[in-house]
Amino acid sequence: MFTGLIEHVGTVLGLAPQPGGEARVELEIGPLAEGTKLGDSIAVNGCCLTVVTLAGSHASFDAVPETLRRTALGELKAGSRVNLERALLPGQRLGGHFVQGHIDGTARVVKSVTGGRWAEWHFALEQPELAPQIVEKGSIALDGISLTVAGADGKGAFWVALIPETLARTTLSERGAGARVNVETDLLGKYVLAMLAARGLAPEAKSKITEEWLRERGY
Repeated sequence: MFTGLIEHVGTVLGLAPQPGGEARVELEIGPLAEGTKLGDSIAVNGCCLTVVTLAGSHASFDAVPETLRRTALGELKAGSRVNLERALLPGQRLGGHFVQGHIDGTARVVKSVTGGRWAEWHFALEQPELAPQIVEKGSIALDGISLTVAGADGKGAFWVALIPETLARTTLSERGAGARVNVETDLLGKYVLAMLAARGLAPEAKSKITEEWLRERGY
């Protein structure tokens, strides 16, 4: 479990394809190496990965085919900068929101709008079916960053407002139009939608009330 508060921006040392379709990702994790051990979880651009080798501040992780298919990690290359966060420890403050590190899909940057010391980033989902999970003033994690949805059209477009601290401490300011980011929607919202769908009440579910249904009941 993570909070979406980025601890460090690391650097990709390499991404090497492995047999079976997976990839080995090697990173420079800087100060996060202190206290980190093999088997620990670190969110890399929001994707929960396991440390499989560690030498000083160099750590490597295995990304399985499902991870590469669902995220933008496969686009990383040597020199890419990535947002890093270690797993939450019991008793720590939850300053962001509950982030699992399980990426739901990706979105592309449409545009950014600056206004004084703030900036507004606009995105378009690459999986429009995720749109019902994104609501105004709800939580969302983009490349692992805990953010509040400033607005959404319900069809796949949404936007977030960023303060200077977020822009300075994460990689989001480096994402130009067309760049892909990893998206994790709000955990609580997903469970609510799943329960509604099980009862045929989800927004995308078709109503059971049809003209034939009404006739059968004497209407």
